Amino acid sequence: MEKGKKAVRPDRLTWGQEKRRWVGGVVFPFSVAAIGMALASLPGLDHLGPLACAILLAVLYRHVFGYPVALRSGIQFVSKYLLRLAIVLFGLKLNIAVLLQHGWGLVFRDLVIVVFAIFTMVWIGKMVNVSPSLSLLLGIGTGVCGAAAIAAVSPILQSDDEDTALSIGMIALVGTVFSIGYTLIRPLLPLSSLQYGAWSGMSLHEIAHVALAGAPAGQEALALALLAKLGRVLWLAPLSFVLMYWKKTKANCHDGRKTKVPFPWFLLGFIVMSLFGSYVLGNAISVSPGVLSFLSFVTSLFLTAAMVGLGLNVDLRTWGRNGWRPLAAMCLVSFCLSLLSLFFV
Repeated sequence: MEKGKKAVRPDRLTWGQEKRRWVGGVVFPFSVAAIGMALASLPGLDHLGPLACAILLAVLYRHVFGYPVALRSGIQFVSKYLLRLAIVLFGLKLNIAVLLQHGWGLVFRDLVIVVFAIFTMVWIGKMVNVSPSLSLLLGIGTGVCGAAAIAAVSPILQSDDEDTALSIGMIALVGTVFSIGYTLIRPLLPLSSLQYGAWSGMSLHEIAHVALAGAPAGQEALALALLAKLGRVLWLAPLSFVLMYWKKTKANCHDGRKTKVPFPWFLLGFIVMSLFGSYVLGNAISVSPGVLSFLSFVTSLFLTAAMVGLGLNVDLRTWGRNGWRPLAAMCLVSFCLSLLSLFFV
């Protein structure tokens, strides 16, 4: 080596190389998300939804090609920060004004549903030896609003990315099966169209599942189904703050000293956007339906891309060995939730 020249580590990347890898890591999950959203528009896969299709693609990519280590920084940015932005934008889907117009009775019935789903899933998960973290995520996803709820609470619970992705995938699978099952048994149920809509909204997992099951019963039934579902979404923010307090208290008792739990600032954004969408957007500020559709599309795209980033952490071999227990437990909880909801309609 010439005198005066510093040695350059061969494994050290230049700033330009790091930037290109970061950009590639951001583009990659969005590309997979776009493919997943396109697949979800095909007959048969439309019942599964874009989130499940995108996660499935990510898991298969990891299984065949391995994790794209070179793109890790960009992928982590999408799965962490853009996920939080998607949760903030998701607040626009919660119209508090419309929900409260129908009284607090529906809201408190939905609270019973949420509490029942969480505690029952945790209890059954413990009985069949499912990890507490995964059981809690599945219970929250089942009780509140599926993938969005899991994505919102996973940073608070400091859950593994694999548990987060697995729980979202299971929610999508079980919710799709149940929503199709609802449409098949609807003619056999002693329920009016409106009662069926309320039942669907109080018991199914995702908003998309509620829409799938409620639509065959007519527009009024679908509207009531979505309203009942939004009553469960309303409890997402309070539940998240309760979990944050529980996590902090649990850590303090374990360590014997005060432990800081990261404050979920993005949930404040969720609340602000809910209030903004309920009382400002469309009232004080007039917007076209096209703008609202675009915001909904951006929210779905960001959330789907973030799910791709999480799905890349799933090892199919591990899931094949251990996945049947949480899946069976969740199916049982979902069935019990369907029965309980019948008493509320």
